[in-house]
Amino acid sequence: MHRLLLILLLVTGSSAPVSAAERIVSLAPSLTEIVIELGAAQQLVGVLDGGPRPEAVANLPSVGRYSQLELETLLALQPDLILLWPGSISRAQRQQLQAFAIPMFVAEPHTLDTLADQFAEIGKRIGRAKQGQQLQQQFHKGLAALRSRYHREQPLSVFYQVWDKPLYTLGGQQIISDALRVCGAENVFADISLPAPQVSIEAVLQRNPEVILAGSGAQLEPWQRWPDITAVQRKQLWQVPDKGLERPSFQMLHATEQLCQVLAKAQ
Repeated sequence: MHRLLLILLLVTGSSAPVSAAERIVSLAPSLTEIVIELGAAQQLVGVLDGGPRPEAVANLPSVGRYSQLELETLLALQPDLILLWPGSISRAQRQQLQAFAIPMFVAEPHTLDTLADQFAEIGKRIGRAKQGQQLQQQFHKGLAALRSRYHREQPLSVFYQVWDKPLYTLGGQQIISDALRVCGAENVFADISLPAPQVSIEAVLQRNPEVILAGSGAQLEPWQRWPDITAVQRKQLWQVPDKGLERPSFQMLHATEQLCQVLAKAQ
């Protein structure tokens, strides 16, 4: 506790930044990627771990893992900007962070267009305004091209399986649901607002998707027991082509293109 109080004095006693942030802590792998994509990897001083790290930040200090933020470690790094995805830490930890009055950017894009705009917003905060605007424009242009190329008059109905035991999917406000729309498809559970709702097999049967997507072939195999589902009848049970869909950064444009190419095969 005494150590934490000392760190608090060090952080709150420093003068407020008058220019772009130079000491950034990223609390999500996707936000870490955005900083790298903006050409500002050297301004990162710490990251929250959540899977393999990009080489550019391989040796940076860790400030914990998902829902396990090491607050003292973060404060010792004396960041002048924290990039936060709300789901990466608990609500209680977020309230603790806010008490330290460190500038914070909260990123939770529900659509790909919003993600594009965040490149510009983050770019301004870290002294990479020009690069942020360039990424924003490139991303919007890429999305427009995908929408034009893969448009369907009748959207393809898709069940996107996040996990199998228990059965989880995506809600309509999740950014991957928007990626499906860009590809001319529609999440069959788009009417649910929860980001990752648990659903029953009966609910999937009732909504009768034309395509089922999952993370692995092993997760797709059990659906063969339900031959009445259109996706099973048409043999349209496919593995998610690019895990980059799970990380909202610039690379998600390529991941969305990969998704569109797979869904374009659907009858």
